[in-house]
Amino acid sequence: MAGPSTHTVTNQPPPLAGYDVFTADRALVEAVDRHTGPDVLEEVRTELSALGRAAGSAQLEEWAVQADENPPRLRSHDRYGHRIDEVEFHPAWHRLLGKGVSAGLTGAWTRPAGHVRRAAGFLVWAQVEAGTCCPLSMTHAAVPALRADPELAAEWEPRLTSTVYDRELRPAGQKPGALFGMGMTEKQGGSDVRAGTTQARPLAEAGTYLLTGHKWFCSAPMSDAFLVLAQAPEGLTCFLVPRVLPDGGRNVFLLQRLKDKLGNRSNASAEVEFDGTWARRVGEEGLGVRTIIGMVSATRLDCALGSAGLMRQAVARAVHHCTYREAFGGKLVDKPLMRNVLADLALESEAATALALRLAAAYDDGGEQERAFLRLAVPAAKYWITKRCAPVTVEAAECLGGNGYVEESGMPRLVRESPLNSVWEGAGNVQALDVLRALRREPGALDACLTEIGRAHGADHRLDRAVKDLFTELADLDGVEARARRLVERLALVLQGSLLVRHAPPEVADAFCASRLGGDHGASFGTLPSGLDLQAVVDRARPV
Repeated sequence: MAGPSTHTVTNQPPPLAGYDVFTADRALVEAVDRHTGPDVLEEVRTELSALGRAAGSAQLEEWAVQADENPPRLRSHDRYGHRIDEVEFHPAWHRLLGKGVSAGLTGAWTRPAGHVRRAAGFLVWAQVEAGTCCPLSMTHAAVPALRADPELAAEWEPRLTSTVYDRELRPAGQKPGALFGMGMTEKQGGSDVRAGTTQARPLAEAGTYLLTGHKWFCSAPMSDAFLVLAQAPEGLTCFLVPRVLPDGGRNVFLLQRLKDKLGNRSNASAEVEFDGTWARRVGEEGLGVRTIIGMVSATRLDCALGSAGLMRQAVARAVHHCTYREAFGGKLVDKPLMRNVLADLALESEAATALALRLAAAYDDGGEQERAFLRLAVPAAKYWITKRCAPVTVEAAECLGGNGYVEESGMPRLVRESPLNSVWEGAGNVQALDVLRALRREPGALDACLTEIGRAHGADHRLDRAVKDLFTELADLDGVEARARRLVERLALVLQGSLLVRHAPPEVADAFCASRLGGDHGASFGTLPSGLDLQAVVDRARPV
């Protein structure tokens, strides 16, 4: 006779699956509405909702886990001993990457509201499996660099903005779509790309070269082509390196090893050697940094978007869990201290979303004022949003208690991914120094940022005071390099505050200004001051 059950499962939240990741994110939906013209808004909403439903499906969550648990492998030689230098991925990774390409996540540059819709889609997609975001980002970001050579742009841009994913390595001219990677950093230089030693020797055919050297980090090494920097006779120059030559032969692209990374494990990052590698010059000799800077700026915005996506998913999972989980006589979400933690996390997530989408809208505008705004706001946003990602995801995992430390919860994957965007495309100090460079060389950039911030003047006294403090920092430029992080942090916070005061619900703006700008906040999350409507903030963050 069977005894009583000892394993009745109760008090467990249902899976966060089968929902629309886009429409469940109120802050993101409102940002898209705000920055999209009425003539295409319905089209954009429909497109993003379709992507959101896919992103929130149990099927894609399963693919994401499979891709993460089965990282890529390097196949240097075939069975006969021929050098092939290929990267082998799990089928789930190819399925996910194909979904991202078909959703238009590489095609922002020629569509109406292209950057806003693509940014929102990228933020949604980062919540599925961030490993596929790297090739999507590199391919999207290569377009402005290639436009330095109209002939190259005409040849490659239709392939890069295609919605067809073709994984086969064959001449790009025979493919309906292509992906791009990037190789800039070297062992001895890292972020100091001018210290690169890779040499480019001109060939008889104009604009063609042979490259010899190495790259310490090559992003997306399975791609069809790469933008790389090398030393030509006139100095550091940008080059396009195809993986397969037009005649079908493999270019010399020697993959030495794949990096064993903390997170982002489904994506390959490689060390590559060039030894007589054929390349086509992009832009003029000696202007490599100027040529590739458009790509760098676009990928930095993607770092901010990716971190905003990770934060949103972490917060969504934390709020979802606490909505259903009971402890100490009630729902966790109704406990005042837990509500304080969740609201604090939600503020960080919404502020990141608002600023990242504002930058995407500036790309769509394309005017001189908006270009100046981007010059300063992109590195500031990249610095601050990516810095906030790790503490947010760690705190959100803690909201699940011990369950948040277990792989099945999905939170550890977010935690491992969370530091990545702060490191890639220039770590924190690089971004801070880039802001200083813009302040010194391009006064119009500061004017544009102050104009944006000033649109909220008089709406909140704490924001006004924070702006005055920023002016004080800007007025004292003696020894400013040592204070660069402090300055950039303040700039990013007042930009976020200005956006929330103008566009977010009053309870969100009030809580943000009181804590982030008014100084009424502790050193950890869950230390918001009393007197705020925290329940409204948490309710807004709940994934419905």
